[in-house]
Parts: sequence; C-alpha cells; structure tokens
Amino acid sequence: MMASSDDEQGKAILEAASKLLSEEGAGALTVRRIATEAGCSTMGLYSRFGGKDGVVDQLYVQGFDQLCDSMSALPKTGDALGDLRLCARSYRETALAHATHYMVMFGGAVPGFEPTPTSKKVAHNAFDRLVSQVQRCIDEGIFRGDAPKLAEVLWGSMHGLVMLELVGVNPVGDDTGRRYERTLDALFDGLKAN
Repeated sequence: MMASSDDEQGKAILEAASKLLSEEGAGALTVRRIATEAGCSTMGLYSRFGGKDGVVDQLYVQGFDQLCDSMSALPKTGDALGDLRLCARSYRETALAHATHYMVMFGGAVPGFEPTPTSKKVAHNAFDRLVSQVQRCIDEGIFRGDAPKLAEVLWGSMHGLVMLELVGVNPVGDDTGRRYERTLDALFDGLKAN
C-alpha cells in the first residue's frame, strides 16, 4: 500500500507518531494511539498507511527526504572540499533537528521495523549525494580513491559521531560541534591525495 502523507490528515498522523515515539517510545506506537493523537479514526490511518508499519516506514522516508533536501539546498561553489564540509555539517544539523526520524532511520527506534524496498531506495539517494560530493574532490585531485568507498568511510564516521551526540555519549567531554569538526579535519587529511 502506498502511503498518503501529502494531505493534512496524513501529515497529522505522521506528526502524532513522531511525537509519541519521541516522548513515550516505540511502545506507544499503536494504531489507536496514533489515530487518537492525530484526531482521526483508525480507519483513516489504515486507509492512508496500511497500519503502524506503514506509518513508521513513512517516518523513515521523511527522514531521508529531510537529509537529501538539506544537502540539495547547499550551494555548489568552486571549493569542492569546502562544499563537502558544508554537506557534512548539514548532515549533523539535520540529524539533530529531526532526531526522532534519525533514530527511526538508523537507531532501531522501533524494534522489528524493516523498511520497504522502495524506502531503502530513498535511503540510497542520500548516500548518492555524499558520493557525488566526494567524487568532486577526487576529480579535483584533492582525494584519491573510489568515491563510494571513501563516502562510506565518511558517512560511517559522521553517523557514529551523530549517534554518540544523540544518545549523550561524550567520552572526552568536548563541545560536540568541535568534536565533529576535528573528526572532519582528520578524515579529510587522511583522504588527501598528497
């Protein structure tokens, strides 16, 4: 079933699910609770999303859409490495601003949730955005290597720090923004071609 979140009721359902998940955890995500919070009938939720799994799947898609939109909104300048840094910063800012979505996407916020194959394709679009930024750095001789493999290293590192920040783990007690920038510096230096 195709999710329908483009009308006011669909948006209200997703907002209600996100709020419940954020405030009460996955146990609060029942069709009845989501529908009640959204001010609709359970039938309205079923007709739009097919049930709870469809709602969670749409939160997953929304999260990746937010990530892709934030990266797409960045200007392309003549500084490929600077643009990559802006992309990495945008990734962190988007994750922190939409933490509930991010935890659905990556943190196992809803036990047993498995995104649909179509939703997984949306997730890969976000990775492709990062790959294209890395490829620009390779094309300009800044980095050396295979763009998808380098992008995977960058994404894994960025994701790891974002997850630590979201769950409140800060082993050295440093400012989390400085920690992120320091990691980007180390990664970029390590990937440089010369």
